[in-house]
Amino acid sequence: MALKIRLARGGAKKRPFYRIVVADSRSPRDGRFIEKIGTYDPMVAKDHPDRLRLNAERAKHWISMGARPTDRVSRFLAAAEIVEPRSIPAQTKQSQPKAKAQERLKEAEEAKKAAAEAAAEPEAAPPEASEAPAEEASA
Repeated sequence: MALKIRLARGGAKKRPFYRIVVADSRSPRDGRFIEKIGTYDPMVAKDHPDRLRLNAERAKHWISMGARPTDRVSRFLAAAEIVEPRSIPAQTKQSQPKAKAQERLKEAEEAKKAAAEAAAEPEAAPPEASEAPAEEASA
């Protein structure tokens, strides 16, 4: 059973409130969960203590049991110094096309340099008739 530590949405329309829960990854977002380990209220001021309530001991327990936090929950756990902060990948989906374009430019520059070097070198003597390929010699 794959466990996730994730947010389950509650509250009214345009007034979100989230429970931080440990759930089976196959269960729906707001559905069945194993244990509630905290709450998150984004409507409260950022410096207010009620914005994020988290049972750190239970979070550590579930992580040791193999539960994987979602991105948002891992930020909360990193702020509480329970887990290491996730590193952002160097190349995201948005930067991949840009990286590919840069690679193509580098390849084009290398090809131009190779062509310039080939033109600058003195040409080799043309091959003699006796060194012609076998197909031409038989014709």
